[in-house]
Amino acid sequence: MSAPQHPITDRRIRFALAGCGRIAKNHFASLQQHADRAELVAVCDTVPERAQAAAAACGAQAYTSLDTLLAGSDADIVVLTTPSGLHSQQAVRVARAGRHVLSEKPMATKWDEGMAMVRECRDAGVKLFVVKQNRLNATMQLLKKAIDQKRFGRIHMVTVNVFWTRPQSYYDEAPWRGRWDMDGGAFMNQASHYVDMVDWLVGPVDNVHAYTATQGRDIEAEDSGVMSLRLRAGGLASINVTMLTYPKNLEGSITVLGERGTVRIGGVAVNDIQHWEFDQPTPEDEQIKAASYATTSVYGFGHPLYYANVIDTLRGEAHAEVDGYSGLRSLEVLIAGYRSARDGVRVGLPLVF
Repeated sequence: MSAPQHPITDRRIRFALAGCGRIAKNHFASLQQHADRAELVAVCDTVPERAQAAAAACGAQAYTSLDTLLAGSDADIVVLTTPSGLHSQQAVRVARAGRHVLSEKPMATKWDEGMAMVRECRDAGVKLFVVKQNRLNATMQLLKKAIDQKRFGRIHMVTVNVFWTRPQSYYDEAPWRGRWDMDGGAFMNQASHYVDMVDWLVGPVDNVHAYTATQGRDIEAEDSGVMSLRLRAGGLASINVTMLTYPKNLEGSITVLGERGTVRIGGVAVNDIQHWEFDQPTPEDEQIKAASYATTSVYGFGHPLYYANVIDTLRGEAHAEVDGYSGLRSLEVLIAGYRSARDGVRVGLPLVF
C-alpha cells in the first residue's frame, strides 16, 4: 500500500485503537478533547464484548481483530494499547497497511522487536509515535527547562523512586501481566516512564548495573528492582522500583542534585514539587507554585497533551516529541538493566549483540 496522506489538513484525522483494556480509556478521553481535529473511527479487541462496549461509548466501529480493522476501516493512524509483547508484530502489520502507528509504552519487550518497529515504519513511510506522556506534565516540563538552561551546573546525582503496589489480583485478572514475553516486570511495565525520565532529563546513559527480585508476587518477571547508572556526562543515577508497597501506591519521585541546584519532585507520580532551590533565582521559579497538581492516577494528565503533538505532527505543524527513535533509547536502558540482572555484570551502552 502507498504511503498515507501527509500532512492531513483538510479534515479530521481518523484514529483507530486496538486493545480496549485498562489504559484505553485515557486514550478515548484524550481524543474526545481534540474532537475538532480528530475522530475515533474504529476499535478492536479480541474480547467481543469489550470491543462492542468501547465502540458504543465512542461512536466507533467495532472489530475483533487487527487485520479486520485494517481491512474494514479508513483510519489514518492506529493506536496500540494491547499487551506490550504484541506491539512489535502489530506495528509491523499496521505499517505495511500504510497507516501511522502510535504505541503505548513500552514500545516492545525485546530490543530486536523495537528495532523492527522503527525499521518497518521507516520503510513504509509512516510515522511511529511512542507514548511518553509523563514528559508533558507541568512539573516535568519545568525540571527539563531548568536542566536545559544549565541551572544545576554539573549534575552529581539523580535518584528515582517508584514505590507502588500491584496486588496479586492485578496480575491474575490478565494472564499476560508479569510474563517475560508479553509484559516484563516492574521496570519494563510500571517504571518504564521513570527509566525514560532519567534518559530524557540527564542522559545519555553510559552503563547500567541492576538487581531484580520476585519477592511477593506469583509472576515470571520481577516485582522489585534497583538500577544503578553512570551517565555519559559523569554523574550517577539510581532507579529503585517495587510493586510491593504496603498498603497502596506511595511515591513516584525524582531528586536531582547539582553543584548549583537541588530539586525534588514527589507525590505518587512526580506531581508535587517538594523542593526547588538554585543559587540564582529566576522569574520562572514563580511557576513552580502552580505546577504541582493533585492526582488519583499514576498516569498523570499528559495524554491529551501528547495527542496534541501527534495531531500537530500529522497536520504538518510540528515534529514528533517522542518518535520510535526516542522510544528505543529508554528501551535500550531497560534491556541493559535486565541483561545486567540476569548475568550479574555491568552492561555498557550502546548495546552490542
